[in-house]
Amino acid sequence: MSDELELTIVMPCLNEAETLERCIVKAKGYLERSGIAGEVVIGDNGSTDGSQEIARKAGARVVDVPRRGYGAAIMGAVEAAKGKYVIMGDSDDSYDFTNLDKYVEKLREGNDLVMGNRFKGGVQPGAMPFLHKYLGNPVLSFIGRLFFRSDIGDFHCGLRGFRQDLVSRLGLQTTGMEFASEMVVKSTLFKVKIAEVPTTLAPDGRSRPPHLRTWRDGWRHLRFLLIYSPRWLYTIPGITLMLLGLLVGGAIVHGPKRVAGVTLDTNTLLYAGTAVIVGFQALVFGILTRVYGMVTGFLPKKQVLDWFTAHNTLEKGLVAGIIVLVGGLAGSIYAVLSWRHNDFGLLVYPDILRVVIPSVVAIILGFQIMLGAFFLSVLMINRK
Repeated sequence: MSDELELTIVMPCLNEAETLERCIVKAKGYLERSGIAGEVVIGDNGSTDGSQEIARKAGARVVDVPRRGYGAAIMGAVEAAKGKYVIMGDSDDSYDFTNLDKYVEKLREGNDLVMGNRFKGGVQPGAMPFLHKYLGNPVLSFIGRLFFRSDIGDFHCGLRGFRQDLVSRLGLQTTGMEFASEMVVKSTLFKVKIAEVPTTLAPDGRSRPPHLRTWRDGWRHLRFLLIYSPRWLYTIPGITLMLLGLLVGGAIVHGPKRVAGVTLDTNTLLYAGTAVIVGFQALVFGILTRVYGMVTGFLPKKQVLDWFTAHNTLEKGLVAGIIVLVGGLAGSIYAVLSWRHNDFGLLVYPDILRVVIPSVVAIILGFQIMLGAFFLSVLMINRK
């Protein structure tokens, strides 16, 4: 039967008795009018309002998905889908299931994922809360495009089409609302073929509040985008902090500097050293996270990191760490000798701190390099 069906229209469901039948009727009507061999599958997430029976009477197939969450309901229905292609959409009557031609055309052209864009197709009055329309969706979509170099204009459109095997191919895992972001992000990272078509959004047809929670689900989307982008979460902030710390510290390590009427001295040097330490730690976290993602398969391989991990052995990391550590210890010994020269009495602290602070920073960085090298070796065990 899977060879005979071209399209499965999937809808997640949790107590959607008010609007579910309308959505199924529209979807089945589209299949009949277009002559497409297809089916409607409902991923039910434990409805208690009789949604399952309503769906069956309307001609849909119901898949019970015990694991709660929007993403879980979608994945459960997609796994049971018998069509070559899947078009998913919410069962609240906000998406137009009567007009799916553009999605089908793009899928037939060979695209793996076809995203709807509500901002190009039209958002009807009252269909999207003000914060979602002018802040949440635009900002999160912008961050997604920036972090992952994606061309998608509407990361969170709920009406989208894809090949039935895409979920398993990409290893999609998130069970909540962030599933929408995961699909776009992983499709972009693994360079599957993506297209975008305009679509419309109508007001929610239900009398009760939606399942979506603005701040909770907005944070879950943002958290997901950050976790899947070690470059923006760790590497770029880390490099920025390190360069800032080195620039400021290098300018005042030999003596105070007056800038815009303010004298920068050893207190500033201490904060500059802190910036270098925190920045380096963030950079190490970025490298380790990216390597872990490559090893486990949730992030694609990166040629630069492949080269780095192949040519940087544990021994090289230990040698580099020891060299930096020895430099810090040498500076510390010099500071002690200077103290001894002063008969271990009071020192001119601004002068001695210009030696002590860089030395302490070097000692910390030396240990971080060595520990990072060990951690990297642990991550690479399975790969080797």
